[in-house]
Amino acid sequence: MTRLSLIPAFFLALASSAPALSQPATNAALLEQIRQDVSPQRIEDDIRTLVGFGTRHTLSETDSETRGIGAARRWVYEEFQRISAACGGCLEVSYQSGFVEGEKRIPERTEIVNVIAIQRGTEDPGRYVIMSGDIDSRVSDVMDYTSDAPGANDNASGLAGVLEAARVLSKHKFAGSIAYAALSGEEQGLFGGRIMAAQAKEDGWRITGVLNNDMIGNIEGINGVINNTTARVFMEGTRMNETAGEARARRFYGGEVDSPSRNLGRYVHRIAEEHIPNLDVMMVYRLDRFGRGGHHRPFNDLGYPGVRIMETNENYNRQHQDLRTENGIRYGDVIDGVNFDYAAKLTGLNALTMAALSRAPAPPTDVTIEGAVSADTTLKWKQPTTSGDKSLAGYRLYWRLTSDPTWTNSRYVGKTDEYTLENIVIDNYFFGVAAVSDDGFESPVVFPGPAGDFYPHQEKAE
Repeated sequence: MTRLSLIPAFFLALASSAPALSQPATNAALLEQIRQDVSPQRIEDDIRTLVGFGTRHTLSETDSETRGIGAARRWVYEEFQRISAACGGCLEVSYQSGFVEGEKRIPERTEIVNVIAIQRGTEDPGRYVIMSGDIDSRVSDVMDYTSDAPGANDNASGLAGVLEAARVLSKHKFAGSIAYAALSGEEQGLFGGRIMAAQAKEDGWRITGVLNNDMIGNIEGINGVINNTTARVFMEGTRMNETAGEARARRFYGGEVDSPSRNLGRYVHRIAEEHIPNLDVMMVYRLDRFGRGGHHRPFNDLGYPGVRIMETNENYNRQHQDLRTENGIRYGDVIDGVNFDYAAKLTGLNALTMAALSRAPAPPTDVTIEGAVSADTTLKWKQPTTSGDKSLAGYRLYWRLTSDPTWTNSRYVGKTDEYTLENIVIDNYFFGVAAVSDDGFESPVVFPGPAGDFYPHQEKAE
């Protein structure tokens, strides 16, 4: 067991407040290249193409080559194939589907079809990060599948972001796998996400994070605010499928604000802070907007970490509205309501987050903590046996005051599986552990115990 030598408290405070993540030139250069490669023009072109299908309602026609969700998803499939051709076939592109019927918003038997493109990892292909956007659109009446529903911002912007991220990231190789997901049936009940999440569980995917992008292009809020410098990340707290025993442990040891989804959200926040100029991320401690939902929720329902990334200021005159003008107010989700530079900025946030997560080693598992009635705090952890990472350099310990929203203190401890922080009292802080690659990329921070485990109830470590 490695122990930190005793030093005066003043110098300890200075040391523990040092920058959290080492940033070798190769690390920073890669992320900057990815950020600059994101093109507002290509995002605009994709949004205009998607709007051009007239409606993408889940129940709309599927045989037409120019209108309806069938034409839209075939175009998305073909676009993923074009992206794959440009990188020498690096994407595995497929349709993923399931039938739904007897639901309030899908009364008749309907095939829900997703389009999935997978960029396989070179070292740990069973570990995934997922970026999703929605194909479907709607107007005021959720059952109206014939009227024009351009869905420019909701959610052609998010889907265009997924396509653009695939174009940019497919130029590079990553240790872990990346899945780009165009999901259907969101407006009718999150059915595309349910289908994909269930399939991921059946196939044994180890999902480090789901980044659901739902409306990333509007900067003019219903409240009159115009703002292109902030974004929101919604992230649930306690894991949905927590057991009774885990809940009892959490009551005494903490973890309410340190679920994997919360620490994934902190990871996104940090990427913005360190690598995206003029973008502040607002971390919202809630599953989604008040009483509402998105396509990260089906993954959260199965225990996977997932967040929603979106604009800060929504305009409800442009969401779920028939195209019309009343009392001088123009309603409808049309192309004029999308700011393409802002959509590119949030796409860049996603791309950099996925690149960093996929270059980093897998998060540690079986993280435990000791230190009750002691001046010292000891953390122990393991690396998943399922991980094929060859680039693991070591681990970094994190801690913060329990009232702080983000990790403020850290220490790199090398390639060990146990470390004691002397004179850092367990009662005063929250703690966690992250894995670090030899080129400086880090996994998300893992909070000790089942409340913080990224891969619960799966094969972990020997």
